[in-house]
Amino acid sequence: MTKYVFGFGDGRAEGAADMRTLLGGKGANLAEMSNLGLPVPPGFTITTEVCNLYRGVGDSYPSGLDGQVEAAVREIERQTGAGFGDAGNPLLFSVRSGARASMPGMLDTVLNLGLTDATVEGLAARSGDARFAWDSYRRFIQMYGDVVLGVSHDSFEDILDRHKDARGLGLDADLAAEDWRDIAGQYLHLVREATGEAFPQVPEHQLWGAIGAVFGSWANRRAVTYRKLNGIPDDWGTAVTVQSMVFGNMGPDCATGVAFTRNPSTGERVLFGEFLINAQGEDVVAGTRTPQPLTSVAGEAPSLSESMPEAYASLTGILARLESHYRDMQDVEFTIQRNRLYVLQTRSGKRTVAAALKIAADMVEEGLIDRAEAVCRIDPDDLERLLHPTLDPKAERLVVARGLAASPGAACGRLVLDSDEAEARARAGENVILVRIETSPDDIHGMHAACGILTARGGMTSHAAVVARGMGRPCVSGAGDLKIDYAAGTVGAGGTLLSTGDTVTIDGSTGEVMRGAVPMVQPELGDDFRRLMAWADEFRTLKVRTNAESPAEARVAREFGAEGVGLCRTEHMFFDEDRIVAIRRMIMSEDENERRAALATILPMQRRDFTNLFEIMAGLPVTVRLLDPPLHEFLPRDRGALAEMARATRKPEAEVERRVSQLHELNPMLGHRGCRLGLSYPEIYEMQARAIFEAAMAAVERTGAAVTPEIMIPLAATGEELALLRARIDDVAAAVAAESGAAPDYLIGTMIELPRACLRAGDLAREAQFFSFGTNDLTQTTFGISRDDSARFLDRYLDLDILSHDPFVTLDTGGVGELISIAVERGRRARGDLKLGICGEHGGDPRSIRFCHRSGLDYVSCSPYRVPIARLAAARAALEEARAAAAEGTRR
Repeated sequence: MTKYVFGFGDGRAEGAADMRTLLGGKGANLAEMSNLGLPVPPGFTITTEVCNLYRGVGDSYPSGLDGQVEAAVREIERQTGAGFGDAGNPLLFSVRSGARASMPGMLDTVLNLGLTDATVEGLAARSGDARFAWDSYRRFIQMYGDVVLGVSHDSFEDILDRHKDARGLGLDADLAAEDWRDIAGQYLHLVREATGEAFPQVPEHQLWGAIGAVFGSWANRRAVTYRKLNGIPDDWGTAVTVQSMVFGNMGPDCATGVAFTRNPSTGERVLFGEFLINAQGEDVVAGTRTPQPLTSVAGEAPSLSESMPEAYASLTGILARLESHYRDMQDVEFTIQRNRLYVLQTRSGKRTVAAALKIAADMVEEGLIDRAEAVCRIDPDDLERLLHPTLDPKAERLVVARGLAASPGAACGRLVLDSDEAEARARAGENVILVRIETSPDDIHGMHAACGILTARGGMTSHAAVVARGMGRPCVSGAGDLKIDYAAGTVGAGGTLLSTGDTVTIDGSTGEVMRGAVPMVQPELGDDFRRLMAWADEFRTLKVRTNAESPAEARVAREFGAEGVGLCRTEHMFFDEDRIVAIRRMIMSEDENERRAALATILPMQRRDFTNLFEIMAGLPVTVRLLDPPLHEFLPRDRGALAEMARATRKPEAEVERRVSQLHELNPMLGHRGCRLGLSYPEIYEMQARAIFEAAMAAVERTGAAVTPEIMIPLAATGEELALLRARIDDVAAAVAAESGAAPDYLIGTMIELPRACLRAGDLAREAQFFSFGTNDLTQTTFGISRDDSARFLDRYLDLDILSHDPFVTLDTGGVGELISIAVERGRRARGDLKLGICGEHGGDPRSIRFCHRSGLDYVSCSPYRVPIARLAAARAALEEARAAAAEGTRR
């Protein structure tokens, strides 16, 4: 019989840390900690395999599971000395999810399971605290009613609020045992009214209801959204861990908390976390009570080290052991029951990018990990969060509130109080700040849409703080002075009343909330970033270039480590005011001579552009794409602009209108553009080639560094197109050499952006010295989809799993990638030294870079701010390949 249930506890376990695929992260780590002899309450984990079987066959369980669960429950009874359903000495369970990838708060949990009208009396007698017992029972009814029975969480809260109002008590007031007994009774009545059935009083029925609800939560909206945002496959499933309860809310010698082995915001090697005395874990993350620090802080409430020194000493020893064992910063949940410490969970802690860099670099210095591991610890996509503006420290700030600096960075946007509205406004192009009393997992879509998050409640380990740090969103939590009125759409702050739509700025590094917009400045990258980038460069084999036309872009890219320019789109240089007139004169020309005269005025401008670029990239390759877009893109559209063009080109307005109409194309991106323009009007490419050659020689003279421009002919589909245009460019090179007495050094290649070009790559390679895959257009022409229009329907394709990724963001390896592979193989067969690169937007996407590495390309080219991302992604691709090869060798 297949084993579906794995037990742990009493210093041993049937699982281990390397079984997270089967046991999920929580189950695998609980097993590992049990094997290490740490104080883990006993329990068992039902495997992720059951989740997929359960969801795949109409919410039913595989044969034999019930017997394995029953045996596991009996074993926990043996270890604890309590009985599940025993009215005199009840055993209670927590039922938690645990996917192999951490999904904090996205899946469901049930605590205090096993309480009934009978067992609550036994819990009261055993604990000696009736108040605790009835509080635990009302918590269980509310959580089970919400998670399993579908009764609104708010309905329970309304009953609690009405009871407190009737007693004249504040929100944080302690209630007596009789109050909790009365509230529990009202909760039971609510369940019967809402569901038509009594609350289940058989613990075994409760257990199976909770297990089914946790498995079912894998498909809830917030979990699906989180997986989509974080690239977690739907077929991984979640495990379910059933664990004996320990209580942090049994009295003043009890507590619960969360601890990080290092500061998750800064990476500093200090204990970081919060706890609450006489509380359950849900109280810490909910933010309904102000948490206390683990270590002493001047002016703060008593720390754990002061309140419970023995438990604190045990905790610090366990934290050090866990970090050393896992060789990573750990996020640990713990409970103290009657001064005894229990560890409920450990996992690699979510952290900011800056913290991740520091932790990785420090752990290399500490000997915990090597450089290769440090490189693999950083997600390339996360680096982008380091490369964007923060608040200008010199700017005036109208601070209206302060909270906790929960996730660093700054954001400015329109104040929004609802997650659905945040998502809608963001889709419309607005920057929004999501403001909530406290966030819950149901806000995941709004949090992702927002550029910053602000909450009135919650600590540094609240839901808002943890999720924001994982997403890289700035977050200010626990801004208790905020008065949020959802119905009115207003927020009272510092004597100021803000309304939905008002502009606010938050600083997640200081906890400040400001009215209005505050200017931003570029961040400075520190030594940790530079160290990691240097280590990445040791491992990668793929070169990284940049797509750049302006000097500013080129300088930024070079500072970020670009190894040349992989794409200079010359048409971007034509739109300046002083140039567009000359271009339009050329377009309006009646014959070749008139066109050449207009181009002659553009030549020195182009030469100056290229000289600047070659000087900035001194000693590095620069690929210049000759004019690509159809000519109509340079022409005006409205009546006033047409009249202005007529005056500037000294042509009758009717003639201008005729020419504009003449150049109109039904499908311009598949029309008269690229090399087709060069064949129709060769004088355009000749002018550009001359500008390139003369600029290269000028740059060599000024810098002394070699310049070998790579001239790229766009949109070629046949070898004959390339042969004709190459001959023209070679003639220009010969003319420049004759005039200057020095022969320019250059390469001629083509941009591969048509399926036919991939299939006939051998023909093209006989004329081209390099290929640069223009994957933006290659994706369009392969799918027959316009990327400008695809947003209208691509989301539907992703929702239906027709596509796993947007093909304009991540390369379609099965179709477009197959064409690239064909072109690589056929191109290199025809020309062994063929240089190969990619210059589409995919050149900055880590998953696409992995494919480029495997395909044997020489380089990728991307936007300047994605150069570090590409460098790191290329290193990780090389390391993954090396590890896979080593593993394969071991298997053999």
